[in-house]
Amino acid sequence: MGTRCGDLDPAIIFYLTRETGLASGEIETILNRESGLKGICGVNDMRSVGELAAGGDREAQLAISMYCYRIKKYIGAYHAALGGLDGLIFTGGIGENADFIRAGCCAGLAHLGLELDEGKNRGSREGCAALEDRASRVRILIIPTNEELEIAEQTVACLGTE
Repeated sequence: MGTRCGDLDPAIIFYLTRETGLASGEIETILNRESGLKGICGVNDMRSVGELAAGGDREAQLAISMYCYRIKKYIGAYHAALGGLDGLIFTGGIGENADFIRAGCCAGLAHLGLELDEGKNRGSREGCAALEDRASRVRILIIPTNEELEIAEQTVACLGTE
């Protein structure tokens, strides 16, 4: 996540309180506003993280590595829970635009049927795109989001007006 810590053992809050003397509000700030990508490499925007990593910044490279590792863990967990995968969808700002993240998330997952075509993955595009290699047993797709439209539609539904 950009500034939030993600999954952690809940006992960390008690440990930090006891060992650092920080108040709960200070710990909340650290876990929600100073952690994640920002806590690892100092910035929370993946575009900036990618630029830093491409320039050789080791902390940004670590942040990308950790980010992809965590996503791969979820892909594996859902593969196990669902008994296989039909497709993997990348969406949102990072999923739609960060080819290096898509590549990192799919790397080493051929045993699960995920084989990314590096040529199809490179660069930016508009609209939906299929990124899987012909040998892939699982579809790998980019599907753009329109979060503002979804919010507007849900607001109208809540208000009961059209």
